[in-house]
Formats: sequence, structure tokens, C-alpha cells
Amino acid sequence: MLSNHLQKVKLWISTNKSDLYIASIIFLTAVASFGLGRLSILWPEKEPIIIENHELGIRNNETAEKTLNSISPNSSFIIPNSSQKYVASKNGAAYHFPWCSGALRIKEENKIWFETKEEAEKAGYKPAGNCEGL
Repeated sequence: MLSNHLQKVKLWISTNKSDLYIASIIFLTAVASFGLGRLSILWPEKEPIIIENHELGIRNNETAEKTLNSISPNSSFIIPNSSQKYVASKNGAAYHFPWCSGALRIKEENKIWFETKEEAEKAGYKPAGNCEGL
């Protein structure tokens, strides 16, 4: 009786070889995908890189190399005092943090520095809309 069932199974396997091959590939792919998904949970998360203040900044899709090559070796950078926390333009109506995109576009000769928000607002400036945290 057992040999009879064994014969039937062998016959069924030989007639359905291609279907069994496809089914086994699907099964192994599913098992591998599940295993990789579980493995990805075990990997430690990487800390994101956060740039808090960049004086040089890459603007308008320039490459870093192009930006660095445009700086002459004799150029000097004006670094604001730690008390100068807000900047505005003489010609503008808004004040920014020094690292905001709007502040980076202000020419050095047009910059006005403020220590507090209140001081900037007393001078008639409003917070910039594109500068987060104001």
C-alpha cells in the first residue's frame, strides 16, 4: 500500500516538473525576501548628518569644487560676533538667521546685524518666511 502511494507521487512529480519548479522559485523568493526584511530591522540606524551653520554654502547647484575655486587665497571672511544672531538687508524688509538662504544672498556691505528679534522688529523688520525657527 505504501509503495502504491509512492508510485503515484513519483508519477505526479514527473508530470508536473515545470509547475513544481516555478512554485519552488516563488517559495524561495518569498522566504529570501522575508529574511532580508527581518535582517534590515536588526541593523543599527545611522545618525543623519546635520549641517547647522555653513558660511560658504553651495548655492544654485554649484559644485563644491567650483565654489572653492572661486575663492581667492587672499580673501577674508567676516565672521559675526556670537552676539550677532540676526541679519537683515538695508534694502529689505525681513530679518534672517545668518545661515538661512535669504541671509546668504545679502551682500556684506548691505548687512545689518541685530542681537535680538525685538531689536530687529523695532527697526521695522519682519521675520523671514523662508527661514525656519523665526
